[in-house]
Amino acid sequence: MDGLAEGFEAQRDHLRAVAHRILGSPSEAEDAVQEAWLRLSRVDATEVDNLAGWLRTVVTRICLDVLRARRARREDLTEQEVFAQVSDPARWSAPEDEAVLADSVSRALLVVLDTLTPAERVAFVLHDVFAVPFDQIAPIVERTPVTTKKLASRARQKVRGTPAVPAAELARNRRVVTAFLAAARSGDLDAVLAVLAPDVVRRADLAAVPPGGVAEVRGARAVAEGTVLLARRSRFAEVALINGAVGVVVAPRGRLVFALTFTVERDRIAAYEVIADPARLRRLDLAVLD
Repeated sequence: MDGLAEGFEAQRDHLRAVAHRILGSPSEAEDAVQEAWLRLSRVDATEVDNLAGWLRTVVTRICLDVLRARRARREDLTEQEVFAQVSDPARWSAPEDEAVLADSVSRALLVVLDTLTPAERVAFVLHDVFAVPFDQIAPIVERTPVTTKKLASRARQKVRGTPAVPAAELARNRRVVTAFLAAARSGDLDAVLAVLAPDVVRRADLAAVPPGGVAEVRGARAVAEGTVLLARRSRFAEVALINGAVGVVVAPRGRLVFALTFTVERDRIAAYEVIADPARLRRLDLAVLD
């Protein structure tokens, strides 16, 4: 048993990394790794030929069960319950999770991974992130190696997305939106104004509007001031591909709360919309920007 314990500790960081990318939650990842240790403590050491492979398989199966249960819970939630979850800022921040997330996984990637089926997510993460061969992934997701390869390919296409505009325009718009996001994070009113068109319009779903706010704001000064007031939200934001164009996802703890879509004209933001309604968020085509 001492040998298994030493082997487990040698694999702990790797197992935590695998679980974190599959689940998107540092705390849930830690729980999965701990559960793997409990299962290992109950087996005969002579039954484990390849400890690293055994542990990765066990952790992945635990994560797969968590993903399936999470998916079922979301399907059972009423629209009102979902709306309350995404609109309550008190649920957003877990400092220990945010610290780990900031140093490891892209928020945009976690948001996109959340749109995959559990099997797609596992196949993609294990193969594309950790280079696990498909013949080792197949038994975990209960598919053939050929079908598992197709799962990963389908997931890869979803993660990468397809831009709806030419590459040069996408790059220009990305620079503008990135500058807007950086200015919002810093609370720099002048920097926000610098990327807004004079007659810019900001529209928002009601869940995204603070108490006493309005759904539509017009004019650079008013939009910039409102943006600066909500600077705290910007720390949870990241640029992403939304419906084929440059946008922003706001994803505390890797969970999508808001999505921002932009209209950029002459290197200025002419309009942007804050989407918070759960039904609208589910209809968005989300992908990661390279």
